[in-house]
Parts: sequence; C-alpha cells; structure tokens
Amino acid sequence: MLKSSGAMGAATLLSRILGLVREMAYASFMGDKAVAGAFIMAFMIPNLFRRLLGEGALTAAFIPIFKEKERKEGEEAMWHAANATISGLVIAACVVTAVVLLGLTVTLRLDAPAGLQGVRMANPEEVFTQSYEPQFPHPGFLKAETRLMLELARVMFPYMLPVCLAALFMGVLNSRGHFFVPAMGATMLNVVMITVALIFAPLAKGELEQKIFILAYGVLVAGVAQVAYQIPTLRTEGFRFRWVSPFGNETVRQVMRKMVPGMMGVAAFQLNMLITYSIAYFFVSPVIVASFGYAVRLMELPQGIFGISLATYLLPTLTGLAVDKKYPEFRSTLGQGLGYLAFTNLIASVLLVLLAEPIVRLLFERGEFDEQSTRRAALAVACLAPGLIVFSMVNILARAFYALGDTRTPMLISSVCLAINVIFTFGLVPVFQQGGMGLANTLSAVVNAWLLFYALRRKLKHLDLAMLKRTLIVLAVAGTVAGAAAWLTHRSWENSIGHPNIAAKLGAVFVPAILAGVIYWGILLLMKVPQATEVLDMVREKFRRLRA
Repeated sequence: MLKSSGAMGAATLLSRILGLVREMAYASFMGDKAVAGAFIMAFMIPNLFRRLLGEGALTAAFIPIFKEKERKEGEEAMWHAANATISGLVIAACVVTAVVLLGLTVTLRLDAPAGLQGVRMANPEEVFTQSYEPQFPHPGFLKAETRLMLELARVMFPYMLPVCLAALFMGVLNSRGHFFVPAMGATMLNVVMITVALIFAPLAKGELEQKIFILAYGVLVAGVAQVAYQIPTLRTEGFRFRWVSPFGNETVRQVMRKMVPGMMGVAAFQLNMLITYSIAYFFVSPVIVASFGYAVRLMELPQGIFGISLATYLLPTLTGLAVDKKYPEFRSTLGQGLGYLAFTNLIASVLLVLLAEPIVRLLFERGEFDEQSTRRAALAVACLAPGLIVFSMVNILARAFYALGDTRTPMLISSVCLAINVIFTFGLVPVFQQGGMGLANTLSAVVNAWLLFYALRRKLKHLDLAMLKRTLIVLAVAGTVAGAAAWLTHRSWENSIGHPNIAAKLGAVFVPAILAGVIYWGILLLMKVPQATEVLDMVREKFRRLRA
C-alpha cells in the first residue's frame, strides 16, 4: 500500500505543485475580483462533469467490472469491455456537451439581441488584435459578470470529453498496476496551462475581460495533452482502441446501473463545492468565489497527495478482496488506509489552519493579487482546512462501498448531505463570506463521513477499527502539541522579522512548519504509532538501496 500509493503520491505531488504554480500564475494575472470569480465558476462546470463521468462515478463503477473480466474471462474480454465503455463515454460526453453548448448559446442570444451585443466570446485573433470590445453595461437581463461567466463556460465546456477519457484511461492503468505514469498525466495539463498563463495571456491586448479568454482556450489544449500522454503506456499494456457499439452491450449496462447512483457518492465533495460556489456567486458576490477557489486549490495539495492517492490504490485492491470474499483482509486493508490518511492529513490540516495567511501570502501575493486578497483567501483556507481529513475519508469510504458492489448507499447519504450543505451555505455565507463557504463544506463533509462509517459498519457487521481509534487519539495529541509550537514560532517570527521580502516570507512558512513536523513525527515515533514507524522503515530501506 505504501509503495503503490507512495509512487502515485510522488507523481501527484509533482502535479499538485505544478497546479499551485498554475494558480500562482492565475492569481498574479487575474487577482481575485469579479473576472477571476467568473473564470473559476465557469471552469467548475466542465470540471464537475469530469468528476461525475470521468474519475468519479464512471471509474468507480467500471474498475470492479474490469478486474472481474480480467480474472474470470481473460484479457481479450477485458479489453473488449474497456473499448465498449470508452465508446459509450465518447457518445455520452458528446451529447452532454452539445446540449450544454446549445443551452448556453440560446441563453446568451436571448440576453443580447442582434445589434445590442454585450460581453461576447472572443476568439484568439480578436484578443491579440484588440478588435474585441465588450460593452459594459449591456442591455440584457444578465449581469455583466454572469454573462462573462457563461461565455467562458461555452469556451471551456468541451474540455469535458478529453479529460473524461484521461480519467478513464487512468482507471484502466491503475487496474493494471500502473500508478505513477497515469498520475503524471495531470502534470501535462498543468504545464500547458502554466505556459498559457505566463506567456500567451499577458501578450494579449485589451482589458482583463478580453484576456481571460486566452486562459479558457488553454484549458482545451491542456485536456488534449493529458489524454495523449497516457496512450503510449496503454499500448504497452496491450490496449488497442476498437469501436464497440455501447448500445445493448452488457458491460455498458452494468456500468450504467452502478454509475448513475454512484454519481452522487464519489462526487459528493465536488457537488457540495458547486452548490456553495453557485449560492455565493449568484446571491452574495463573485469576488468571494475567487478567494474560495484559491483556498480549494491550496487544500487540494495534501488531499491529492495522500487522500486521492490512497483512494485510487484502495479501489482495485478492495475490489479484488471483495471478489475473493476475503472480508477480514478487506477490513484490515481499509483500516490501514484510513490510518495512513489520518497520519498524513492531520498535521497538514493543522498547519493550513494556523499558517493560512503566511502560506497564501508566499504563494499568491503578487501582481493583481494584493494584501486584501491575501486576507480574504486566508480566511477561506482556515475555515476549509479542518475538513481535510473527512473530505479524504469520504473518498475512501465511498470506494469501499463500490468495491462491495453497492453504489446505492453512498448515493442516498450524499443526497442527504447535499441538502444539509445547502442549509449550511445559506446560513453561513451571507455572514462569513468566503469563510462561510469553507465552514459549510467542512460541516457537511463531517456528516457525510459519519453516515458512511455507520452504514459500512452495518453492512460488514463490524469494521475492526479499534486500533485506528487508539491511533487517532495519539495523533490528536501530537497534532495539538505540534500546532501550538507552529503558532508560537509564527507569532515570534512575525513580531521580530515580519515579511518584508521573499526570504522572510519563506521563513514565516517553513520555519514553524518544519518545527511542527519534527515534533509531530517525534511524538508518534516515541509512542510507537505504526503508521509513523512503517513510513520511517520504508524511507530507511529506500536509502539503503540507494547506497547499495
């Protein structure tokens, strides 16, 4: 588990670091005002469909069937099932894209009648020659920022097709034992988007409302690059794409039966985010959407490295144990995974809460992202980070149900939690702004994780998590001590040195963070917590091999 998820975690670490670089470039270019909020909101729409159809419900439904075909019918049947599913995905993604683009086009045409154009979509030639001149305010029924958001969504929505294919290819490669290479696919996406943000977008003419479309076109190019990167590895595994009609195909029917309810289970976090974003954008202010968006990207670094990597490893592993009816091993593996998750994410959560402002200042405060932007984003980080562990636990627990062939239970639980999240959002966002967005998602995720634990315990009779409970108590004590040390060190640094330059900003983050990390791990090693000792043993073994 450590080696496989660790390999994927290393690739994810690189990808997430590049993702942070991308967000740094975005923040410097567009700041956190209304235009940035429009772009982030527009990008969420195809990204949600990616989670629903791609790396979320589709892969969660497909991987168990893929593994079963491999074990019971052989590789030929396995690849035939993969081709049928890919063919079905292409048709479904194209239909959804066509319907959404038609709806967006009709809405925009109704908003701006002929001869009275407002903010309209710019093509690259117009942007670079400055012939594109949007008029504010426009005469339609939509607000200017809402129309801009819809125009950006119309450009970016086709991104859904390549990124869904990339997510499905990643699931296939994970099932074949490849974790590092497919995880690096997101790296290609980030490289393209960083290049666009740093080189092409600043060269564009006009105001930010026009330049932002260059970033939108860059998203499409990045999606294609992510798909192309994974094809060579697929071919070495023996995959050759052949069109297989999905209509009437038994594999596709099985995937659909599991996928439809599964959309609510695996994508709970993303659906909660979309609801929170929408309420904030349309009922409060687009500005807080941008601030919260940067906070989400920052939190996704530890969530992706530890939570998503473990969840990706556990789905095919738990599925294999469930197929072989090895339920004691199933419980043990699940408990181990949750233990590693808590070990890594707890200290990350503590540091994100306590060091939110210096972290945001170091990463984002330049260009259009000013000191006030830092304070707004730091508030969102501090309110969202306490939910880091439960966000990742929801991913793992939902996949435990899918490994058992149950997609209905996570769907029902997520439906309840979506309703709870709407209540929290309407109650908290008008009062606490972007902080309320973080609190609403954290609280609804806690409820989601608790309900999944309860339902899984009933399904498996017992979960055998006594060791995990004892470990969590020690982790909480170690995290509290380490957090206190980080906070005191940070206050001392600010009072004596402050943050006048880049060196001081680096020290304000890394001095308290490294000290806290050493204290945290030291306490856990002293208390002989298995997760800490096992990771240390693996690191030592790696160094021994390197020296040899």
